[in-house]
Amino acid sequence: MRGPGPCPSQKLSGRSGRPPTAVVTGASSGIGAAVAHRLSAEGWRLVLNGRDTARLRDVAVRTGASRFPADLTVPGIEQRLTRFALDQSGSVDLLVAGAGVGWAGDFVDMPPSALTEVIETDLLATLRLVQQVVPHMVEQGHGRIVLIGSVAGVVGVRGEAVYSAAKAAVSTFTDALRYELRGTGVGLSHVVPGVVDTPFFERRGAAYPRSRPRPVPPERVADAVWTAVRRGKDEIYVPGWLRLPARVHGAAPAVFRRLASVFG
Repeated sequence: MRGPGPCPSQKLSGRSGRPPTAVVTGASSGIGAAVAHRLSAEGWRLVLNGRDTARLRDVAVRTGASRFPADLTVPGIEQRLTRFALDQSGSVDLLVAGAGVGWAGDFVDMPPSALTEVIETDLLATLRLVQQVVPHMVEQGHGRIVLIGSVAGVVGVRGEAVYSAAKAAVSTFTDALRYELRGTGVGLSHVVPGVVDTPFFERRGAAYPRSRPRPVPPERVADAVWTAVRRGKDEIYVPGWLRLPARVHGAAPAVFRRLASVFG
């Protein structure tokens, strides 16, 4: 399904005929870094954000990007990032919000600091940044926001209750804001990966335990982001077959829960 905003990438052109500008968060590694490389190959100007200064510098050098190393949970940092991007290029045509952290384990054992970090990073920091970027996109009459979700936010995953909750909120937020922005020229896309082969699992404190489904490379998610931008897609699952369990969960939640109790 096409979103309400202008979907062809040529409509997201920068001012005065310059290449369009994208802000990518979580660009130090993983999905964010893969998105940066893909957009760079498509001719976009980039402003990259990440917490790992050294890795962010490496990605920025390889993609010819400007960089803004910062922790997006710091109060007010979203305003500084938005201003930095506007000062660099004069416009923000695309925001890809890929910053995220996880935590694995039973909810009752989750340290309060970890709970706060997941909610702050995966949900609140994203919403605060979108709130800063949207007025500029509406004023210029075009733009697209791509939010990186997770299948955990669609069906819920055992041992990742808070992460699932944060990503579920991102999903609902994307739908709700899309309705608000209809007719403004600004579109929203929700890219929903399953298991991705990134450092995410190492950093959350537990390795991915299953042999199937196999993790997909982050470049596949970057391809999905580019498809969302180029075609104005509202939602894309990576891999595509994940849409099936999502639909079963939505249409017959009791059946889904029985299947999940058997197959995990």
